Amino acid sequence: MHVPTVDTHCHLNHHEGLTPDEQVRRAADVGVCLMVDVGTDLASSRHAVASAGRYRGVYAAVGIHPNHADEAVPDVLEAIDLLAQDAGCVAIGETGLDYYRDFVSKEQQHASFRAHIVIAKAHDRTLMIHCRNAWDDCLAVLEDVGAPKRVVMHCYSGDRSITQRCIDAGYFMSFAGNVTFTNAHALRDVAGMIPLDRILTETDAPFLTPHPHRGEPNDPSFVPLTAATIAELNGEELASMAVQIRVNTRRAFALSNDAGDAPVGLLGETDPASVVSS
Repeated sequence: MHVPTVDTHCHLNHHEGLTPDEQVRRAADVGVCLMVDVGTDLASSRHAVASAGRYRGVYAAVGIHPNHADEAVPDVLEAIDLLAQDAGCVAIGETGLDYYRDFVSKEQQHASFRAHIVIAKAHDRTLMIHCRNAWDDCLAVLEDVGAPKRVVMHCYSGDRSITQRCIDAGYFMSFAGNVTFTNAHALRDVAGMIPLDRILTETDAPFLTPHPHRGEPNDPSFVPLTAATIAELNGEELASMAVQIRVNTRRAFALSNDAGDAPVGLLGETDPASVVSS
């Protein structure tokens, strides 16, 4: 029996080689029991909500990626607000700040980020944050606007100082496949300093493919590799770490206590037996 693992951030409609159905089936085959399909623009946000309605154990996050912040005009934000009210939507994002790429201005990114925070708070949704080369500004915006009850730092990359600030603020930190890279010394270091009840795992599929599959498109079936690395870096057995991450995921997205009790799959298919109890 596979150890049940969780992918809190993937993009099912971005994969060029596998359909969403194929990705979900591959994930189920290795015991993935919960996934969040994340929007980066209005079209992919609508796709994510559709995924949440099609698959067991798959939830949606809706939002406009900071690299597309120029698309966060009033009509689009109104549509995101409506999607946020769907029962399958658990998070707003991915949103945030990205100073690594200059596709849009900082002013546009800040305006979009603030609007997403307002939507998350209005509907009691988790805020799913993308932050790259902008940590001080990102945390400053959260402090200024007031963070929602639950914040997930997706594809976490902060240094030790930023990590302590995130810990103190009560945020969750989610690790992707790059934590498996043996040369990612700083990232692996902070992965071992975070309280176990704040750690999440993700793929960011089809991006950031973990070792030993680097160079291939990523998909949710690879998340056990990240979970195994997180367990190793924290001196934990994979089985116990996986249970902890599932509990964390329920808290991070305000899910029911039985969320993730079976592998993901098409709704209407016979549910397999429970993977593990926690």
